[in-house]
Amino acid sequence: MPEVTIHIGGRGFEVSCQEGEESYLQSAAKMLDDEAQVLSDQIGRMPEARMLLMAGLMLADKTAAVEDRIKEVEAELAEREAELADLRAAPAPEPERIEVPVVPPLVTETLAELAARSEALAQELEEQGAAG
Repeated sequence: MPEVTIHIGGRGFEVSCQEGEESYLQSAAKMLDDEAQVLSDQIGRMPEARMLLMAGLMLADKTAAVEDRIKEVEAELAEREAELADLRAAPAPEPERIEVPVVPPLVTETLAELAARSEALAQELEEQGAAG
């Protein structure tokens, strides 16, 4: 079983851990040391046991807050998953009906007449251009 030296509050501690868990232990020790440093900055020097107790309680408080937030997020996720399931189970909406206005026959006839006049004028201009 590996022995690891961790540093908390400026003090070194020899700790045993399982093979391969050294980095996890160092990471946890760093978290505890960060909290101990906050205490040391605020209060100053204190007995080792008290410093470790207070740092541990501060970490426990943070952990509890994170666990509460996780529960909130999980509840919100469950709501969203239920909404998604409801949406997937809902029947497809009816296609929207769109009505297109019909062009009155008088407009169509007038446009056809204008087109015929335009073509006649174009033909007349071409003939004048060819003769000139």
